[in-house]
Amino acid sequence: MGTTRFMFAGAAVLSMLATSAFADDMTGMITRIDRLNGTISIQQTQKGTVGASASSAGALQEYKAKDAAMLDAVHAGDRVSYSATETNGTGTLTKLQKQKP
Repeated sequence: MGTTRFMFAGAAVLSMLATSAFADDMTGMITRIDRLNGTISIQQTQKGTVGASASSAGALQEYKAKDAAMLDAVHAGDRVSYSATETNGTGTLTKLQKQKP
């Protein structure tokens, strides 16, 4: 019985890791860009949560741009779709695309 519980606990941990905050194709609104340091702050848009509207704000995250040129095409207030990874506690943008109005 102990082995079964251990296996279920391991599966639960893997499931939580697979659905981390740094999932592919997130959406949000840019709140701040620091082009000198290559960082950007994005207010994540929550998707389909109970008790929240589709446009309600989620977590505010600051990311380091993988390539500083990514930041040239966007401005504060733009709605974007993006992907990010986490390395040593630092979020890094891997994809940033401005959404059409």
